[in-house]
Amino acid sequence: MQTSRHRVSVLALPGVLALDLGIPVQTFGSDPNYDVTVCADPAAGPIRCGGFEVTASAGLEALDEADTVVVPGYAPADATVPGNVLRALRAVHTRGARIVSICTGAFALAAAGLLDGRPATTHWQDTDRLQRLYPRISVAPNRLFVDDADILTSAGVTAGVDLCLHIIRHDHGTAAANTRARALVAPPQRTGGQAQFVEQLRPAAVGTELAAVRDWMLANLAHHHTLDTLAQRAHISRRTFTRRFRDETGTSPLTWLTSARIDRARELLEETNVPIERIGDLSGIGSPAALRAAFRQHLGTSPRQYRALFRHKTDTVDISNSAS
Repeated sequence: MQTSRHRVSVLALPGVLALDLGIPVQTFGSDPNYDVTVCADPAAGPIRCGGFEVTASAGLEALDEADTVVVPGYAPADATVPGNVLRALRAVHTRGARIVSICTGAFALAAAGLLDGRPATTHWQDTDRLQRLYPRISVAPNRLFVDDADILTSAGVTAGVDLCLHIIRHDHGTAAANTRARALVAPPQRTGGQAQFVEQLRPAAVGTELAAVRDWMLANLAHHHTLDTLAQRAHISRRTFTRRFRDETGTSPLTWLTSARIDRARELLEETNVPIERIGDLSGIGSPAALRAAFRQHLGTSPRQYRALFRHKTDTVDISNSAS
């Protein structure tokens, strides 16, 4: 006897992002194992989605019947989610259904209190805001997606594809997930531990008192730096330097320096033809083994794989003979 298909309700909130909405509809909707419904709060009327409107085929009652509820991203991320929507999401969780968010959809789950005490992620541009607004969440800023059993969250756009394929793999096996991946022309598997490729790892500074020291650090990444030598350059004590640096950047001097070195290594991989074996020395990270370890820890990939993904095919700078 044929079993009933797994019911997926995709909740479109006001300001829903078109790609985020399309990902679960396309991924699950063309899979014979799933039955997909797009729903919305009737009080919201037609949902604006970029340059067009979305008219959902069902109201919030579709959440009551769903085995999985997906909340795509929306903008602005910190928009107020109506109380009846939050109550409906809590009810979904209480009865044991699976809840999934894509990109800023995590903010709706957070507003419903469903992410308190849990690990979660969202688009890297919004992770700081998610953590600030909801400090009880353990925000994982560099993860493609987080699978926390009954609640799963992902970063933006393509990471939503990764998460949907991960769900199919969990539900129906690798072959089913690979079939959908081929249809979507998507990588069959990128693990949740792989990092989002943020624009830069080092945090932006909010103060300027130590700006000159940071600029000097950036210009001399290959040098050996210690807290003592950096404090001497700033003409203050080591303790004061560490405290002020953290006040201005939100992190310690040596952690900031590591992030800056990885950012420099990424630039060299993207924009030059410098052999990978030399990039560790030029960026200050060290040996090729240290470079591989740093990329694996912070980016979830290898320097070689990173270059293959991001190296500019044109206008690549040739510094192979001049770099020192």
